[in-house]
Amino acid sequence: MATLAERQRRISMNALIVLAVIAVIAALRLSGDLTAPVVLGLVVGVVVAPIAARLSRVGVPRSLSASVTLLLTFALLVLFISALGPVASGLMEEIPKIQAEIRGWLQQIIQAVRGTEAIGREIEETIAEGGDEAVKAAVPTIMDALWMAPNFAAQALIFAGTLFFFVLTSDEIYGMLPQRAAALRDADRAVSHYFTTVTAINAGLGLATFGALTLIGVPNAMLWGGAAFVLNFVLYLGPIIMMASLFIAGVMNFNGLMILAPTAAFLCLNMMEAQFVTPSLVGQRLHLNPLVVFLAILFGLWLWGPVGGIVSLPVLVWFMVFSGHRTELVEDPESDPA
Repeated sequence: MATLAERQRRISMNALIVLAVIAVIAALRLSGDLTAPVVLGLVVGVVVAPIAARLSRVGVPRSLSASVTLLLTFALLVLFISALGPVASGLMEEIPKIQAEIRGWLQQIIQAVRGTEAIGREIEETIAEGGDEAVKAAVPTIMDALWMAPNFAAQALIFAGTLFFFVLTSDEIYGMLPQRAAALRDADRAVSHYFTTVTAINAGLGLATFGALTLIGVPNAMLWGGAAFVLNFVLYLGPIIMMASLFIAGVMNFNGLMILAPTAAFLCLNMMEAQFVTPSLVGQRLHLNPLVVFLAILFGLWLWGPVGGIVSLPVLVWFMVFSGHRTELVEDPESDPA
């Protein structure tokens, strides 16, 4: 009877754990407007914490170093958004061209298939009449922007507050957990090293994509270089989206086998980055199962959209290192600036 009671207790405990995990996931998804900027602020705080630590070592007060770190972070974000402005506007200009190209493909398919004139007319009318409306709906109006502004401002404030107070009080937070402080700092160093390294790699890939597509003669090569830089943060899915988009661009701008040139160029660059550059700097030092990485990114995208896709892998790295997962991303403790 004791064994049966113990088994029932274990089953009940496991059921409670499952229900608790489901409840936490549901709460995170429903409270995304609050939790997403908080987690993003923590991730960025972990990445920029070495800057504040170095400032503190030279005698700068912690409050001042946290303020400087916050200002530098926002300055970099402003520069990043400013750089993406032409990319976003160029993408909006490409949408009608892509729509017209897809409409031409559908017309060719309709002409090639007999006995589907009625269906063909319906599809063509839907594309012709609803296509422009879909494009207009995808572009936010002034009223939409005004409606979204307070929400965006609130999330930016949450992000800034989380970043500032984390950098300001990280030593006190870790001091409350003396037995786990070393593991926490190891995890922080791993995330900081990972994020800065991947950012540099993606910047190099974006520049290489810009150069290759310029040589091929693809219009708006700077747009594609910026898109390669941003999308490569979302492993696996980002490069697939990039190649599919470049294939459409190739069909729109070239004939014959040249339509494959943009996709082939990016595929070669991405394979070089994935097979040689990233493994030498990150991949061989970070022993994570690719399936786990892929599922983590999918989960982050489902949970919080693009923000979740960006923070999912740093959060995964943090938890793996904190839980004792073997990784060489952690630097020598003697080099820790804290």
